[in-house]
Formats: sequence, C-alpha cells, structure tokens
Amino acid sequence: MPENKTYSHGHHESVLRSHSWRTAENSAAYLLEHLQPDMHILDIGCGPGTITASFARLVPQGHVTGIDFVPPDTPFPTVLDRARQHAADQGITNITFAHGDVMHLGQIPSDTFDVVHCHQVLQHVPDPVRALREMRRVAKPGGVVAAREADAGGFVWYPAEPGMDTWLEVYRSVARANGTEPEAGRRLVGWAMEAGFERDAIEATVGTWCFSTREERAWWGGMWAERTVRSSFARHAVEKGVADKETLERIAEGWQAWVEKEEGWFALMHGEIVCRV
Repeated sequence: MPENKTYSHGHHESVLRSHSWRTAENSAAYLLEHLQPDMHILDIGCGPGTITASFARLVPQGHVTGIDFVPPDTPFPTVLDRARQHAADQGITNITFAHGDVMHLGQIPSDTFDVVHCHQVLQHVPDPVRALREMRRVAKPGGVVAAREADAGGFVWYPAEPGMDTWLEVYRSVARANGTEPEAGRRLVGWAMEAGFERDAIEATVGTWCFSTREERAWWGGMWAERTVRSSFARHAVEKGVADKETLERIAEGWQAWVEKEEGWFALMHGEIVCRV
C-alpha cells in the first residue's frame, strides 16, 4: 500500500489493530476537561477514527472532522473508509472524514476549530514545528491546540529480553533514517514555543499506557511481533539498511518470548500539551 514516506509504520492490519484500540478516554484523557458539547474539533492523523468517534460522542451539539494522509492510488478500503464505517456502525452522525496533511492545511481557513488535536503524529513528520504552526493557524482565538506523543526514551519493560532491546534500537534508527523524532514526547513544549505559543499558554502533562495481564501482553506483544516483520516498519528497516530480515525475525521472536512471561510488564510514556491560542 502506498504510504507517507516519513511514516514508519504504515497502515498494515497489525498497525490498525493497535490504532483501533485507541479512544479519547485511553489516549486523550488530558484533553477531555477542555471539551464542551458544542465544540468543533479537528482530529489530525485520525487513522481508523476511533479517537475521532469518541470525541464526537462528547460534543453532541458540535462536530468533529478527522483527517489523515491517504495517497490517491491507495486501494480500497483506505484507512478513511474504515473510519467512516466505524462511525456509521456506531450511529455517529456529527463526524466527517477527509484526506489531509498536517504540513499543508491550506484547504482549511484560519480560525476554524475550537480544538485542533493530534495523537502520535508530530513524531512522524519532518518538521513538527511547522505542523504546530498550521494547527495553531486553524484554531480559533481562545481555542486550544493539543498533542500527545510517545517518547522512545520512556519505553520500559520487564523482564529483560535481548530481542526487544534490539527492537528499540531499530525503532529509533528507522525513525531517524526517515527524518523524524522518536523521542518526541519530551520535546513538545519546546516545539510549541518555537511554533509561537507563549510558555504560560502551554499546559504540559504526561500520560502512560501499561500492558501486563496475559491478555494485554498477548495483544501488545503479538501486535509488535507482527508489525516488526510485516508492516511498513519492516520495509523501512530493510530499505534504510537499519536491519536485515533475519534481525527482524529475531526481534519478533523476542516479543513472543516476552508475551509468555507471567511477570511481563511494559509501559510507555507520552508527553502531552494543551496550548491556548
């Protein structure tokens, strides 16, 4: 499937399984207190639309627009088709999905949205400051720009597993080979200030995911084992000379070995910002 060239993970089924788990409650809780029922929200990098749909339920008198980058020659169903189907299945009508690129939001007039949100997007673009400037431009005066980004320096697991150590090295190297930043979470405040926000207008927090039960380990570890060898992550790793197929297979085996450890525990740290416009 054609992909955004700087997006390391793509839209393989294993990736979409991960993205489809995300909701506003488990992935944007830091933002919920800022929402009002009549708000208009732009959700950038919406993927399969599960966070977007969660927002729509929280603004029943408002509207949510989800955008994602979909090359014109992408075969059906695209990730946006999946998002539309998810919303239809949930009976959600105050929602729209469209092609869009956070680096080029020129089709959207300035001062349009009450909330402009992205989740795990800035770490995948070559110029996150420019992206935040565009997000700021399309937000209304008095509105907010919100972002949540993982930080590879805050990926922690137990027990030790050599294959997963190699995975983290490859994860960082693939991102940087694509000109993007895998340790984005810690940089959000600085990026926002470069984008024109005053420091006093930026609220910074940290959020986490944790996977430890048998079911959680099987889902998270099994998903990453598959992503490592079958998604665009694998293609980028090989094409950029970061890892060969044998190394990727060993990483996948390491993930599966970790899944079987009853004491297994994996946590991810995310930086979060809410910026007042």
